[in-house]
Amino acid sequence: MNTDDNAGTASATDEKLVKVEDRGAVRIIALDRPKALNALSTVLIADLAAALRDAGADSAVRAIVITGSDRAFCAGADIGEIPQMQQQAPLDPIVFDELFAAIDAVNTPKIAAVRGVAFGGGCELALACDIAIAGESAKFAVPEVKLGVLPGGGGTQRLVHALGKAKAMKMLLTGEPATAGWAESAGLVAEVVADAEVLDAAVALGEKIAANGPLAVRLTADAARHADEAALSQGLALERRNFFLLLGTQDAAEGVAAFGENRPANFKGE
Repeated sequence: MNTDDNAGTASATDEKLVKVEDRGAVRIIALDRPKALNALSTVLIADLAAALRDAGADSAVRAIVITGSDRAFCAGADIGEIPQMQQQAPLDPIVFDELFAAIDAVNTPKIAAVRGVAFGGGCELALACDIAIAGESAKFAVPEVKLGVLPGGGGTQRLVHALGKAKAMKMLLTGEPATAGWAESAGLVAEVVADAEVLDAAVALGEKIAANGPLAVRLTADAARHADEAALSQGLALERRNFFLLLGTQDAAEGVAAFGENRPANFKGE
């Protein structure tokens, strides 16, 4: 979490607080509020949500990498904006809602490339992605209990699903940071690499995903995401539905033909 709510703000200009770059079929969305350690202000949340929606609507984008700066993936909520939330009724929308609704609505696979701190909402942002790659300097924490509050971006739920009750409770109730190595062993991240290699490793992973059938990737991810939310019988029913949906696609015919002819498949997302 960060208290420097003046650093990197866009109030005086229309400058975006995210940078977008395409590397082939992989779109990189970088949080760009480094002086505030990429703390999630209202403006940054709006910019990031818009960038995610744009990426999800672009059929040429087959994987999304979300990253931060050298020192911080994201330090969490902008503390300067908490007093506004204290005036809200319990069921009123909060600033995080727009961001996590955008993440959930985008079916394109999302990869978090984490260097430095991923605290509070930053940790929740990494959890909301499908895969996380961490640098050796990465630290993950949900320190909200130290401020007398609790995670408001899904942390209490996604941590338990990702880590199991015991490890999640340790993070949630102490608020203490976890190292990248611990996060990998606990299942919070898929891989730990040198800091200088984090973004390239995430992009390389995105390229491997992008080389597969785009419809198959999206429907596979769709079924897998429901594993945390539905009963096993419901998840299996969704998996079967998606399986038969894919069988009738041109991509499936192309994939089978390419395998039989020992050549790379030319998937078109149809």
